[in-house]
Amino acid sequence: MKDLGATTRGFSFLKDPVDLAIVDYGMGNRRSVEKALEHIGANVLITADHERLRAAAGLVVPGVGAFPRGMANLRALGLDELLLERLTRGVPVLGICLGMQLAFDRTTELGGAEGLGVIPGEVHELEHRQLKLPHIGWNEVTLHVPSPLTEGLPERCAFYHVHSFAPTPAHPEDVLGTSVYGAPFASVVARGGFYGVQFHPEKSSAAGLRLLANFARICASAAVPLATPS
Repeated sequence: MKDLGATTRGFSFLKDPVDLAIVDYGMGNRRSVEKALEHIGANVLITADHERLRAAAGLVVPGVGAFPRGMANLRALGLDELLLERLTRGVPVLGICLGMQLAFDRTTELGGAEGLGVIPGEVHELEHRQLKLPHIGWNEVTLHVPSPLTEGLPERCAFYHVHSFAPTPAHPEDVLGTSVYGAPFASVVARGGFYGVQFHPEKSSAAGLRLLANFARICASAAVPLATPS
């Protein structure tokens, strides 16, 4: 992400820091997400430690790679159950790229795998219609439903995408925004306290930083106390 200061003139950073944790399950872009969250004024920790994750006001699940391996890593570390626990307790969670896809019921990638089941639906390869995969680069996202996650963003806004698969939510009301690559696909989703984006906000200049700041504010307003270990 180049020249953050230049891309965020007039941008409203967080008034008060909020403690966010990036879920470390060994998949992808943790450091770049950490840098972007620190830039908007959050206190950020990258960890797989359950108690440290429980202490955070919100969790971010990044990810680059294959769905089956991502789920296997989460399960091996017990992070699948922890994410479901925190969502049940009202803690907001943001899934980025693969981290968004893992929230769905299942995928067809590499023979298929079960996901977290937070959002009903399946993850399929993009209907690319002779276009190259993966889909890499800036692409316009159309925001259809107002949400605290996208507050202050225009109805049509470009974000940076890197992916070959995308989810098909079972319920249209879970889709906040869509993009098109050969065919339309869900690019922003939300259900309960889970928010997901198929693009990479940490690589999407001022618009991505605004979205991350919005998520941090959601976490601050949720203000869920530290859970007592069972």
